[in-house]
Amino acid sequence: MTASYRQFATVYDRLMENMPYADWLRFARTVWDRGQMPSTVVDLGCGTGNLSIPLAKSGFGVYAIDLSADMLAIGRSKWEDRPGSSLRASGGSIRWLQQDMREWELPEQVDTVISFCDCLNYLTEEQDVEAAFRATFQGLKPGGMFLFDVLPPQQLQRYADHQPFTLDERDVAYIWTCDWDESKYEIEHALTIFARDVNDAAGRFMRIEEIHVERAYDSRWIEDALKRSGFSRVERYADFSTVELMDEAPPTAERLFFVAVK
Repeated sequence: MTASYRQFATVYDRLMENMPYADWLRFARTVWDRGQMPSTVVDLGCGTGNLSIPLAKSGFGVYAIDLSADMLAIGRSKWEDRPGSSLRASGGSIRWLQQDMREWELPEQVDTVISFCDCLNYLTEEQDVEAAFRATFQGLKPGGMFLFDVLPPQQLQRYADHQPFTLDERDVAYIWTCDWDESKYEIEHALTIFARDVNDAAGRFMRIEEIHVERAYDSRWIEDALKRSGFSRVERYADFSTVELMDEAPPTAERLFFVAVK
């Protein structure tokens, strides 16, 4: 995956600019407001910092963790190049760390961990998901919360049903196809991306080939795995809503959200 993201990192923000980052932040704040507002946050699978940076700007001490050094480099550059970067932003800070989410660790325990944008779907073995849960449990203070989302099987099926996806704009274009394996709950995303090379004086395009594999997990299995990892309470929600606890995943849900308490 690290090698896969090397070129993709250069166009990641352009392709992801319409993602619901504000909704993820709103979900987290709503959950925190009902309990205790954290001061230290781990953003697990932080990418280029599109959640880490606004959290730090709001005053949180953030540990931004990702496996891709290229993603982290772009995030660090955005953080350091922001207006007023010479001043400490409302007491907030970011430490950028290249670590594997299955075995991440810090010198101190933190108040909360977030992992949004279906990061955990990229772990395609049950033992890897459980390893990430155990590492997160160990990294949290007692009473700390783990907030994350996953794509359910029906959403991966919908991707396969509606593919191919295309984009054709002046600076970037792509063709995105999907191959769904229902027996494994796995989907393979194949992307061919053409993006204008900002370092090319002639304005030529570069071609990027990407293969990404995601696996969906039954929501009950996720809850049981969290409890096996030590979490004492698990709440389940759907599609950014914190109003109604979820007993069963609704068939129309596009994202499932979990809040696990140590």
